[in-house]
Amino acid sequence: MRIVNRSLRFEIEDQMKQHGYNINQLAELSGINPGNLNMALNGITRSMTISQLDSLAKVFGKVPGWLYELYTEECISDEKLSRPRLIRYLVRCAEIGRSDCINAVVAKMLDNPKNIKVIFAAAEKLYQKGKRKESEHFYEIVVDSVKDSFSEMLAVSHYRLFTVMQGTDAEKNWKAVIRFDPYRNRLPDSYRLDALFQLAKVCYSLKKWNEVEEYAGELVELSTVLSGLEEIAPKRHPVYYYGMGLLYKGAVLERRGLYDRAKEYVLNYMNLEWPEPLDEFGQKELEQFKIWGKANLYTLELLTGNQGIVNEYADYLASLNRLNDVVSGLNAIVLSANTYGFNVDHVLTRFSGPIARFDLLNSDPILSERHLRFRYHKAIYEFRNDRVQQGINETLHCLSLANVMKKYEDSIQCVALFETYREWASAEQLKMYRSVMGVREEVYLDEVLFPSPDYRIGATWYSRAICAAESK
Repeated sequence: MRIVNRSLRFEIEDQMKQHGYNINQLAELSGINPGNLNMALNGITRSMTISQLDSLAKVFGKVPGWLYELYTEECISDEKLSRPRLIRYLVRCAEIGRSDCINAVVAKMLDNPKNIKVIFAAAEKLYQKGKRKESEHFYEIVVDSVKDSFSEMLAVSHYRLFTVMQGTDAEKNWKAVIRFDPYRNRLPDSYRLDALFQLAKVCYSLKKWNEVEEYAGELVELSTVLSGLEEIAPKRHPVYYYGMGLLYKGAVLERRGLYDRAKEYVLNYMNLEWPEPLDEFGQKELEQFKIWGKANLYTLELLTGNQGIVNEYADYLASLNRLNDVVSGLNAIVLSANTYGFNVDHVLTRFSGPIARFDLLNSDPILSERHLRFRYHKAIYEFRNDRVQQGINETLHCLSLANVMKKYEDSIQCVALFETYREWASAEQLKMYRSVMGVREEVYLDEVLFPSPDYRIGATWYSRAICAAESK
């Protein structure tokens, strides 16, 4: 019996023999230059690339990732490390899920701290290709390995992880904010504006008004400081970040009920003046702020009791024909109707189609939060108009969203609302109520709904409510 040490070239040559291919035939089938293939197989002047190995795997009918565990000999030797080849290898391993190969090669690389730059480069390649989840592991390695807290590479890795972790899970979002916040001012200037914008956006979805104000203020100040610096290239024109800073400041005032002060900010970003001429992209940003500003002026009018503009606002929302604008506008309309006691059934009927699609708003934290609020306000609206069954259905919908998003305070509000009308709930609605909870009430109380002592204040009342529901 023949005993050999496995090597990349041995395995390839073995496959050539099995298939009866010579160098020229294999080159033609794989699309690799015959001379390059000959030199790669014989290790004469060049090593094999990962793309060549993938081409050979396809010719031999092998699965993606064939022989990847042997490929590290092409990247790392006792004498040196091939940075370009290793980056491409790590990226490809991540793309096809060969975590075993990644772990093996990273363990070797970490013997030399300088190799962290290679891991960071691989993470950046994946991130720029849109493979954010695949990049996460590499950024975590950088964060765990870099000891200089003022390292630009460390700050960028924290920023990338912050963006990768964003979703509709409020708990994860807040943990991501806390983790990234200390590094926000250590980023390169080209990243700082978008980082502040993302922080403000996430904190707005979490109702962290003080933090939103802080980040929005920094956004306004930094966008003017960086304006006109050609070497700075943020994702959007600086005027966008300036306007968003004003928008978030006004939005916080609105949520705090300070409508007159909020209106001042709306008028400010609707009529932005920029210290230098704006290009085409800058002008488009200004036009967008005028659209948002008009909608927000309608909102503020409604929230101060001007029900006479409901139909006009509905027409404006219909003209925009964008789901995120509709959910935001209907929120204001229904909240105002609940506050001032007028009827908006005709508006809800008009937008029944878009409302049925609101569950599609499940990837962006702000849009998801708006959807959650809409369901809660609509539940109250249905109860106020003596449509108890519809109100219970909306409450259960809202409770389900709150649980998925881990918005515990909203969950408690929904439970309180349901318990108010529990005696009118059908057997099917009670069954759904228990199903939405997902687990027994004692587990739900201790681990899900009341994860901290602050939330457990209402636990006793809540437990009695669930027990009552289960006994019905």
